[in-house]
Amino acid sequence: MFKPALTATMLLAAGPALATGLEIEVAGESSGTITIDLLEDVAPQHVEQITALAEAGAYDGVVFHRVIDGFMAQTGDVEFGKLGDDMRRAGTGGSDRPDLPAEFSDIPYERGIVGMARSQNPDSANSQFFIMFNDYPSLNGQYTVVGRVTDGMDVVDAIKRGEGPNGAVIGEPDRMVKVTVTE
Repeated sequence: MFKPALTATMLLAAGPALATGLEIEVAGESSGTITIDLLEDVAPQHVEQITALAEAGAYDGVVFHRVIDGFMAQTGDVEFGKLGDDMRRAGTGGSDRPDLPAEFSDIPYERGIVGMARSQNPDSANSQFFIMFNDYPSLNGQYTVVGRVTDGMDVVDAIKRGEGPNGAVIGEPDRMVKVTVTE
């Protein structure tokens, strides 16, 4: 039986469409929607991981556990960061998906940039990410850039701040109520 060769068009049509963004509904001291343009051409593996977790609902209900004024707001601990969990463990977990190798770029860490959190090992990013309040050049080339906020920086700016050098949020932190993948 004759089987036609797959053309590039057929392969593209058969494959999953790459997501272009996220809409994050935030509640707490801050409330509103943050819109993020994901940079799948810059960090394809990281964007795939984030969108898969978002589509599965893993980010829904996850808190902003580390928020440092003038620096960034961190969230995305789908293992220990759900509202109602023991917040002392928030920020120490990841997902059931594998850690990712770094996908460094020359995109500078400026206000509104979204980067992947990791441990000291550059190849340890998993589910956690952070949004920059301000420019922070010392992060350039050190953490994978996955996107940029295109709308809702006022919501980011209003996220409840943490305390101390680590920025741990005391009391009830703000949370991502719903994270939706957009195309």
